[in-house]
Amino acid sequence: MKPWLTLVGIGEDGYPGLGKAARRALLAATRIVGAPRQLALLPPCISGERETWPSPFDLQPLLARRGEAVCVLASGDPMFYGVGASLARQVPADELQVLPAPSSVSLAAARLGWPLQEVEVLSLVGRSLATLNARLYPGTRLLVLSADGDTPAQVAEALRARGFGASRLTLLEHLGGADERRLDGQAASWDLPRGADLNLLAVECLADAGAQLLPPTCGLPDDAYRHDGQLTKRDVRAVTLARLAPLPGELLWDVGAGCGSIGIEWMRAHPACGAIAIEANEGRQEHIRHNRDALGVPGLQLVAGHAPEALAGLPAPDAIFIGGGVTVPGVLDDCWAALKPGGRLLANAVTIQSEAALVAFREQHGGELLRLVVAQAQPLGSFDTWRAALPITLLAVRKP
Repeated sequence: MKPWLTLVGIGEDGYPGLGKAARRALLAATRIVGAPRQLALLPPCISGERETWPSPFDLQPLLARRGEAVCVLASGDPMFYGVGASLARQVPADELQVLPAPSSVSLAAARLGWPLQEVEVLSLVGRSLATLNARLYPGTRLLVLSADGDTPAQVAEALRARGFGASRLTLLEHLGGADERRLDGQAASWDLPRGADLNLLAVECLADAGAQLLPPTCGLPDDAYRHDGQLTKRDVRAVTLARLAPLPGELLWDVGAGCGSIGIEWMRAHPACGAIAIEANEGRQEHIRHNRDALGVPGLQLVAGHAPEALAGLPAPDAIFIGGGVTVPGVLDDCWAALKPGGRLLANAVTIQSEAALVAFREQHGGELLRLVVAQAQPLGSFDTWRAALPITLLAVRKP
């Protein structure tokens, strides 16, 4: 079928900045859909009926027009954090034509002289500001897509709070248009109360002296977490995450999550990783909420309740970690039943009873048992000796 839907990217320079193919598509369209600001950029010679997006946003009225000559207007490159991704999931590729304009990110990189392959892009449109916390490393260059004019000041405040007040900021407004403006400053002294709603913020991350710098690897320091003692300790956590082996796009269940450390570090492994923390204790639920934001993974889902009852109805996981509760009837069996084929289940045990449960489970389903003993050198009089923590038994098993 000939494409009936054309997605036209339009910049701040409006209709004059469009190429011939985009102009022809607009002239031939019987209906043009977009935001009021984008529709206002079209000249009177475009005769197609103009239609704004419904509120709340809904693609179904547009999809009902299948077969008509329809154009959709979108800002810049529609396939980059735009409506194009949503449409491509709903419309077959041979029915959709995409005519992009330069994205705001491409324009910003051009203005700054930053090679795009060396830049991280972060969208805060409809996303929590806490997402920023997982991207802060000295020397990193960020291009932040702002939600509105308040975002730059909020980012500057967040940088100061995380020990990155020395970071250099560049605010770029109305990129590619007649009202384009650039403002440079530093997070520590940023005082612009509000920018234009159409803006992008460039951040060159520089750490203050003494800032706590957290690596992207697993095994964060224990003091990076707020907890009440229910924490998988750093060295055990590093081994556990290595065995869980997160891959992009995979989902983890963290059962008996404590302060959420396993799920949090699973999600920090890759932006596409997801995790669900199941925790019954209200105090620990508050620790999870704090830790997920502080460590930059606000998307971690918290389920309040006891396993196995709280597991009902959750999406099937690619991996499961059971940090507590393996002796509770049904926990191991229900987790195993929910796990996707080829998925990994890991469970840690400290007590003899919980270890016995893992041994019995291994006899039925196979897997590998590992005993971890971590000892630290501590003073003994004028000398040092080894002080061992409680040994941890770890079961790792892959589902056929």
